[in-house]
Amino acid sequence: MKRLPAVVALVTSVACTSMRLPEAVDPASIPDYRLLHPGLATAGQPAPQVLAKLEDMGFRTVVNLRTDKEGGAEERAVVESQGLRYVWVPITPDSFSLADVEAVEKVLRDPSSGPVLLHCASSNRVGAVWAVIQAREGKPLDEALAAGREAGLRSPQLEAAVRRMLGSPPPPAP
Repeated sequence: MKRLPAVVALVTSVACTSMRLPEAVDPASIPDYRLLHPGLATAGQPAPQVLAKLEDMGFRTVVNLRTDKEGGAEERAVVESQGLRYVWVPITPDSFSLADVEAVEKVLRDPSSGPVLLHCASSNRVGAVWAVIQAREGKPLDEALAAGREAGLRSPQLEAAVRRMLGSPPPPAP
């Protein structure tokens, strides 16, 4: 039997005791929404009216990867006013680091965190973080990148940052 990665197992076990998250949402309200596991949803930036209803949707924690210039700081008040935990890990392709990934992993491993909404503006940075987490959990680079793409990784700059962080050379030019 194949063992679930530690982060996935913990998020999933937390979700079993929590409200069930929606499997899909209106893309206009939360773009690029994906339910990766019962206790973990990834997405782009939720619309303001949806941001104010995340508790009603079943979330306990919001992890925002957007920068201050993108309004990352303003989101805290809306999320915390619902009694939710707010974790802000601002990431850019140039600043993306192992410390950023570890900050997200810490939240995902905390049994009191789930269910978690992990988001950025478009889910691109989310996918980069998820790819590194998958590699750290033992997936080969190609599988980790595929998991990252499933979670929203699209940018060549962020894929290069993932490869840099994992010590892998860029793919050959076509």
